[in-house]
Amino acid sequence: MIDILMPRLSDTMEEGVIVAWRKKPGEAVEIGDVLVEIETDKATMEHEAYEAGTLHEILLPEGETVRIGTVIARIDDGREPLAGTPPRDGTSQGKPPAPATSEPPIPESGPAPATDPAPTEGGAATSPPARRPLATPLVRRLARDNAIDLNEIIGSGPGGRIIRADLDRALARGPGATGHSVPAASGGATTPNGGVPTGATSVPFDTTRQVISRRLTESSSSVPHFSVTAVADVEELLALRARINAELDDAGQGKVSLNDLIVRASAVALREHPGVNASYSEEGRGATLLHEHVNIGIAVASDHGLVVPVIADADRMAVSRIAAESRRLVGLAKDRKLSGADMTGGTFTISNLGMYQVESFTAIINPPEGAILAVGAALPEPAAVEGAVAVRHRIRCTLSADHRIIDGALAARFLSTLTSLLEHPLRIIA
Repeated sequence: MIDILMPRLSDTMEEGVIVAWRKKPGEAVEIGDVLVEIETDKATMEHEAYEAGTLHEILLPEGETVRIGTVIARIDDGREPLAGTPPRDGTSQGKPPAPATSEPPIPESGPAPATDPAPTEGGAATSPPARRPLATPLVRRLARDNAIDLNEIIGSGPGGRIIRADLDRALARGPGATGHSVPAASGGATTPNGGVPTGATSVPFDTTRQVISRRLTESSSSVPHFSVTAVADVEELLALRARINAELDDAGQGKVSLNDLIVRASAVALREHPGVNASYSEEGRGATLLHEHVNIGIAVASDHGLVVPVIADADRMAVSRIAAESRRLVGLAKDRKLSGADMTGGTFTISNLGMYQVESFTAIINPPEGAILAVGAALPEPAAVEGAVAVRHRIRCTLSADHRIIDGALAARFLSTLTSLLEHPLRIIA
């Protein structure tokens, strides 16, 4: 018997949501078959079988949020006799036990035989204590945060376990759905929703938003950020992009965006300044990790939250290849189909809000990287050109850097190189 565990599908994943089972108990499983779709903090991914056999049982249903390493199903490979159903604590014959989960095991042979309550001194029987509803730690925390009484929710999971979908339905029904109220806190108008101001709606974090909140809080509080801004005249860059896209359009190929050119220019500048293409390490007295590859993450805002797919070896790619790879990654991000390989290995990130006409902003470093570039819109503005005032398109780039490994002078030299590349765009595509 082979235990199928909740896998770690990204470097930040701590738990996953079972979206859909692609196999049913009793069906044959071959190596490479997709067993289950799992929603992580970044995307919805397919998990394949690494062993062949027959799917014996599914332990956790669709909609359940599960910690990594938890047994979610079992495959019968024909090597061990099925002498009853094995326990659900991650143990199996011939294998060491997996770490026990914080939830009690679900009884599979029906409720335990009832026992007579002990009589009191007056001869009357006492009522047994109320049974604690079965629920995952995440569901308990969300219920506590939203003042929902789990005793009033009927669970749809195995053995009546309350899963995330049950809680979401209770939240959707409104504050009075469970009949549970919390006294209003002093000092302001609140609702029975547990301290939520009147007229406000509490929207619980999904897995993606939860990880974004945790990682960016850690970054802003533990990494000593500093920021430097430079302005580049991109009049020639925009003209070059127009010429490139005209040629690509005639050839029936996809167009190049301004961000694609910025990714390429940043990659070239990082190759020239390897100290920015770096990460901090706590090894010994502290160390700077200089990365051999220039892997640029592009921040993508989707309906499900912020994700950062990675364009690997961007310094070795032509602009047209960067554009094609960027389109592929953005499309996967929108559909929540990014793989773990698509989102790992980044050494530098670019966040571009220019499409929203944002002039400039500062971004929070994406750990463990050492820097992030925030790019604003290319806006027309008056500028001095050869002693005269002319209207030119200019763009503002702000580098946020980890001061433990990057000093102000290095950040300034990097931005100077980047600005020069953007103002002399033939060097970007050379």
